[in-house]
Amino acid sequence: MIRHIVFFSAKNEEDIQRIAEDLNGLGRIPHSEFFEVGLNRKVDQLGTEVDVVVYAEFRDEAALHAYKAHPIYSETITKVRPLREMRIAADFVSKV
Repeated sequence: MIRHIVFFSAKNEEDIQRIAEDLNGLGRIPHSEFFEVGLNRKVDQLGTEVDVVVYAEFRDEAALHAYKAHPIYSETITKVRPLREMRIAADFVSKV
C-alpha cells in the first residue's frame, strides 16, 4: 500500500476553500483505494503554514502512476497551481 500525502498553502486566504473543492475532484479518479481532502485545523503550535491536505492510498506504484496520468489530474493542476503558494508531496510504502 502506498500512502500519498500532499500539503498545500494558498497565496490568498480567500482561495483556500476553492483549492480544497478543486482538489476534491481528484477523488473521481478511479485508481485510489481511499481518497480525501481536508482543511488544516491549524492548531499545531509549531506550524500553521499548510491550508489543505490531500490524503490517498494506492494499491501499488502502478495505481499511483495511473492516477497521476489521468486527465482529471492534469485539469486539477491547471486550476490549483495559480492559487497555491506551496505544495509538498510525500509518498511512502505502508506495511499496514
